[in-house]
Amino acid sequence: MINPETIKQIKPGAKVRVFEGNTPFDGLVIARKHGSEPGATFTVRSVVAGVGVEKVFPVHSPTISKVVISSSPKKIHRSKLYFVRHISGKTIRKKLGVSV
Repeated sequence: MINPETIKQIKPGAKVRVFEGNTPFDGLVIARKHGSEPGATFTVRSVVAGVGVEKVFPVHSPTISKVVISSSPKKIHRSKLYFVRHISGKTIRKKLGVSV
């Protein structure tokens, strides 16, 4: 279970590491849906072996043991960052100001 302070810090553009049990998944949060209600989710995107992978995590899932936020967004003005699916990592760093 994620603590409430961490839930507030999970925003689009944040770089996070999500632990499901012992397995970590690193990536960029590209969407956050439904606030903090019981059905709330956040989508994390990462490139694994040259292929883009996205996972949708429920905020209140008991399988998520810990979420570590590496960096927070600085100049993000969108709630959904779906456009990063079609651009390179260099362009993402330039547009968002975060390292991917």
